[in-house]
Amino acid sequence: MSEPLSPCPWFPFGCVSSLNEAWSLYRVEPFAVSGDPLAAFARLKNLVSKAVSTDIITATDDYLHAACRTRAGYIDDLECRLCPSGRVIHVRSASRDGIWDFFVNRSRVERLRRQFQSE
Repeated sequence: MSEPLSPCPWFPFGCVSSLNEAWSLYRVEPFAVSGDPLAAFARLKNLVSKAVSTDIITATDDYLHAACRTRAGYIDDLECRLCPSGRVIHVRSASRDGIWDFFVNRSRVERLRRQFQSE
């Protein structure tokens, strides 16, 4: 398995994560995987690569790290990790700067979830 997802910072108002240690207010559900897990993760990587103002930094068979530029010009980090045994993709999206993101990271994750589920 590739590197794990980064934890949310101690003051996580600019972070959402599907990992169990995330504070409940900042937790999102992991993406459910149906069918072939590797094919599902490849599909997710393709969706991220097509997202506006998004650059993929690292991509392996089970890990993705992308930098996402917000409308205000800030950079956020999006990380995804495939857990085939649990049939889920864990996700984390966090602001690099600042402590409040006005729900940009949660919106990004939920928009990506809708796209992933509709394909």
